[in-house]
Amino acid sequence: MSTLVLGIESSCDETAASVVRDGREVLSNIIATQIPWHKAYGGVVPEIASRKHLEFINPVIRKALDDAGVTLDDIGAVAVTYGPGLVGALLVGLSAAKALAYSRNLPLVGVNHIEGHIYANFLAHQDLEAPLVCLTVSGGHTTLLYIEEMGDYTIIGQTRDDAAGEAFDKVSRVLGLGYPGGPAVEKAAQTGNPNAFRFPKALHGELDFSFSGLKTAVINTFHNAGQKGEELNINDLAASFQESVVEVLTEKTMLAAEKKNAKNILLSGGVASNERLREVLTAACKDAHKTLYFPPKVLCTDNAAMIACAGFYRLKKGNIAKWDLNADPRLGL
Repeated sequence: MSTLVLGIESSCDETAASVVRDGREVLSNIIATQIPWHKAYGGVVPEIASRKHLEFINPVIRKALDDAGVTLDDIGAVAVTYGPGLVGALLVGLSAAKALAYSRNLPLVGVNHIEGHIYANFLAHQDLEAPLVCLTVSGGHTTLLYIEEMGDYTIIGQTRDDAAGEAFDKVSRVLGLGYPGGPAVEKAAQTGNPNAFRFPKALHGELDFSFSGLKTAVINTFHNAGQKGEELNINDLAASFQESVVEVLTEKTMLAAEKKNAKNILLSGGVASNERLREVLTAACKDAHKTLYFPPKVLCTDNAAMIACAGFYRLKKGNIAKWDLNADPRLGL
């Protein structure tokens, strides 16, 4: 008998709900973005995010059920993100999930947001199996993981300061390219010269990441030119910054795969939608006779289908949350 899991995600600035059958078949995937409300501030404002989640959460859940052609009577479990993320935003989704699960006597499954990003690949690639090396790269996280078996993760590299997506947002804001920073920088980079500027790449030969120095170098280059009255080509600057990030991510991912003797590599997280990263990492995997997997773009950014998928596999292992499950903004894997 199949199991339908209702997934709920509200860790940052997307309110999302999804119905997934048996951890693999997406019946609905509804995402209400808050970008228009945060754009004026150049980034996510936590209080605005929380209020918008309160406004969107019930309509989004209803639409997810309607689009899937099911009712709450058909749902077998409720999976919800409980961290990491913005604590106020997390609490909205968590409270809704608890209310639904308790009122319907359904299992409540707490899901780590980062784990959800990993499982997005299992929705896109049905035959995917561990062991794997996974690069998860987003606005708040840049992490290299070794997955010996599903549910068993070892962190083998992570950022020591800014995450890659965070660096994209900060550089985009300074260059006046807008929010969200990832797509804005990527668009500007399409017509820029990636070799126009050479920026530092930290921690060469290590699996940890550091993007703070790179971000500062780009911002200083921009400000120094402005102070001298010099005009820079913003597209060249964006392309050179993006190329540096992509080179670092690719180099460290391939080094991790070599150290773990892994033939399969996963790419996940919001920055996984970056076309240049996909292109360069695909080429590197081909040269090294390895296979790269990444989800479609709609499953790269924050969504609830990945939460429902991860929740299904946690449910199979009997990992059911207690009713006192709380939001954990600094939750680790």
